[in-house]
Amino acid sequence: MLKKGLTLMAASLLIGSLAQNSQAAGRNYIAIVGSSTVYPFATTVAEQFGKTTRFKTPKIESTGSGGGMKLFCAGNGIDTPDITNASRRIKKSEYEKCQKNGVKGITEVKIGYDGIVLANAKSAPQMKLTKKDIFLALAKDVPDPKGGEKLVANPYKTWKDVNPSLPDNKIEVMGPPPTSGTRDAFAELAMEGGCKKIGWIKAIKKKDKKQYKGICHTVREDGAYIEAGENDNLIVQKLEANPMALGIFGFSYLDQNADKIQGSIVGGQAPTFENIAAGKYPVSRPLYFYIKDSHVGVVPGIPEYVAEFTSEKAWGPDGYLADKGLIPAPDAERKQFAADAGALKPLVLK
Repeated sequence: MLKKGLTLMAASLLIGSLAQNSQAAGRNYIAIVGSSTVYPFATTVAEQFGKTTRFKTPKIESTGSGGGMKLFCAGNGIDTPDITNASRRIKKSEYEKCQKNGVKGITEVKIGYDGIVLANAKSAPQMKLTKKDIFLALAKDVPDPKGGEKLVANPYKTWKDVNPSLPDNKIEVMGPPPTSGTRDAFAELAMEGGCKKIGWIKAIKKKDKKQYKGICHTVREDGAYIEAGENDNLIVQKLEANPMALGIFGFSYLDQNADKIQGSIVGGQAPTFENIAAGKYPVSRPLYFYIKDSHVGVVPGIPEYVAEFTSEKAWGPDGYLADKGLIPAPDAERKQFAADAGALKPLVLK
């Protein structure tokens, strides 16, 4: 009886082990989630991959970087994605969540760079902003205009209130929600970039990083900033309908809609392909995707999709992704990430 019980237990463990290894089996296409900024690049690669290989075209969902990480790190198996796109690097907390849920092997691929633009309709005057203007216009709490080292609820109603040289237009900015990597990067690069120009706030960082970040990164909630979801195409449409409003999104959407919208000049630099590539445009960031290594060899086509994405004909300076607005990474960086992706080198975050 004992022997029979042990045999049944051993069989059960074997079946469990086989089930775990083939959890994603039964799905014959690659499932990708994540950043709305990376979405058009990933979609272009997926279409090319579907046309030129024997594999099915991957299915891609635009969930935002944070939403994608949540789905990706939920575990292994058919009901979880194989790849997540991100318009910022994976956070330590997300990496730890992945590890805790059994998603141990993760390969990081930096695909290139992007600029975050504040754009408006071509029918309106082009805005010329500093990072300090952006912070003062959009932060929840700002230095008291009457003076002193004191914060008050943002009193600014128009751009002219923020800076007398700006138009007397109502501050109305449509942008991504908190789950978006674009929102994270915008808060860090543009808002914090302007926030630290104010000496006494910058000094807080040495004493209390959490308080400093709270001041610099928290967006106002009184209607001046409008969360427009993860659909950047919808923001473009809304800007056409409301020429006085501004929208926040990745450079590729500006590039693809250059007949309808224009990017604001920030810190004296226009958001052009050349300025972002040269590191001159001050609001730019790297873009990534992450591979769930446990799904490789289980879901068909993952290494081949990754090889297509990291090929020079895709992400190189003359590649088809540059035509879509991706700013290629330097040669050495592309070479390194292509090699790491091909070898499925696991990411280690400490």
